[in-house]
Amino acid sequence: MRCHMCGSTMEFLITNLPFKVSNTTIVIFKELPVRQCRRCSEYLLDDNVLEEVDSLLQRINVAAELEVLKYAA
Repeated sequence: MRCHMCGSTMEFLITNLPFKVSNTTIVIFKELPVRQCRRCSEYLLDDNVLEEVDSLLQRINVAAELEVLKYAA
């Protein structure tokens, strides 16, 4: 797969990513599978991973400032 930003090769890896849910809430997903560009570090989530992340984010308590979740496929 090629990066849509720079055209370089995307590689599969497991990483931690933050998501801003509201003005005061950030969720960090640990061990999230992504495709990341070797050159510019742009990343993509596969459709099934994105659907799961979206589902989990909708259930987050926005009263919390920080949530850390371990992604389990």
